[in-house]
Amino acid sequence: MAKIQAPVKMKDVLNVTFTDLTHEGKAVAKVDGYPLFVEGALPDETGEIEVTKLNKGYGFAKLIRLNKTVPERQDPPCPVYEECGGCQLQHMTYEGQLKMKYNQVRNVMDRIAKLPDVPVHPVLGMEEPWRYRNKAQVPVGLSGGRIVAGFYKKRSHDIIDMNECLIQHEESDDIIQKVKDICAANGVMPYDEKRHKGVLRHVMARIGWQTGEKMAVLITRTAELPNKEAIIKGIQDAVPGITSIVQNVNPDKTNVIFGNQTRTLWGEDVIYDTIGDVKFAISARSFYQVNPVQTEVMYGKALDYAELSGNETVIDAYCGIGSISLFLAKKAKKVYGVEIVPQAIEDAKKNAELNGITNAHFEAGKAEEVIPAWHKQGIRPDVIVVDPPRKGCDEALLQTILDMKPKKVVYVSCNPGTLARDLRTLEDGGYTTCEVQPVDMFPQTVHVEAVAVLTLTYVTPK
Repeated sequence: MAKIQAPVKMKDVLNVTFTDLTHEGKAVAKVDGYPLFVEGALPDETGEIEVTKLNKGYGFAKLIRLNKTVPERQDPPCPVYEECGGCQLQHMTYEGQLKMKYNQVRNVMDRIAKLPDVPVHPVLGMEEPWRYRNKAQVPVGLSGGRIVAGFYKKRSHDIIDMNECLIQHEESDDIIQKVKDICAANGVMPYDEKRHKGVLRHVMARIGWQTGEKMAVLITRTAELPNKEAIIKGIQDAVPGITSIVQNVNPDKTNVIFGNQTRTLWGEDVIYDTIGDVKFAISARSFYQVNPVQTEVMYGKALDYAELSGNETVIDAYCGIGSISLFLAKKAKKVYGVEIVPQAIEDAKKNAELNGITNAHFEAGKAEEVIPAWHKQGIRPDVIVVDPPRKGCDEALLQTILDMKPKKVVYVSCNPGTLARDLRTLEDGGYTTCEVQPVDMFPQTVHVEAVAVLTLTYVTPK
């Protein structure tokens, strides 16, 4: 193995100045141009670090002490923040977080998209950046002879037992703790992933943000749930207003949370919630945005950018359960939504019916295959909206957009890096990026969403 050439050695103790934050929230310190990534520090702080790992172009170090701090530093309010991997930025003020996220988007627009002149607006943040998640799902295990439930410790599968999580809805915390205690009292053994034994793997809670409806989901290894009736009665008594109690069975030795079999133990199969004036039915396995307050902000921005007058045909690629499609359908002539997950398309159709929306058509399949088929059928979109997963748009879909030449593309992104990459492709194909609006969907974490709008400015010659 070739020796790693670096200006530092393992276990070196160094005094450094931190210059930046990575997209994972780690501070960056450079020694003769060689970057070291360090948890727990912030830009412009100085401190003492110890080198822990060396790679060819970068290394890692642990923070020993800070010598100088910045005004953006704060004491994290969560008692298990240092151990838990759920949040990365609680040691930074919210104002500092928004600035960091703006810089993240601005940097990739400059460096990857090569669009230094395109406006990136200040991040749309939350008035109350805590307790915003409407869904919580935590693993269950055994520690010291007692049942525990909480998030995994950083870089491990050791469960941190916790009574509350400061970014989850308070009632989610309550449901998880009560379900855990009721199962323990009724002899339900937690899952042991090393031995693939035990019953209860995860507990999930879903809350209807506007409706207040509540769902408890028990994810089990076995179809049989010991003392099922006593558990159902216990949850009904312990959780006032519970709407739905569901069991999902996952017998596989896997890190995937859900199995294929889901059954309602008591109450309704779904809970309902609204975003803006659109109502959604949410099942145990439905994809539904976890921050409904900021989802309304983000979808509102996408709708603004689409500038619909009522005469447009719109295609929504990666439409999921129809979240954006149904917003668009209220303003457009016709909306076509495509999504690779068949169950999501079934949910989209049900949600359209639930809202009395008849001008939305949904189809299951790959966007890069379904949309060209629509094109052959004579469907000519005025606007295409894309909301892809973190890996960004499929190359074939981007080519399809360039072939179809809609007047406008609205790109909703959960990954600034792949957004910038795809904007570059669309720019090279004849589109102009007009503006980018970042939205903070996940305060206290490193993630940032963004909405960009592009217009067709020239047609590339054949």
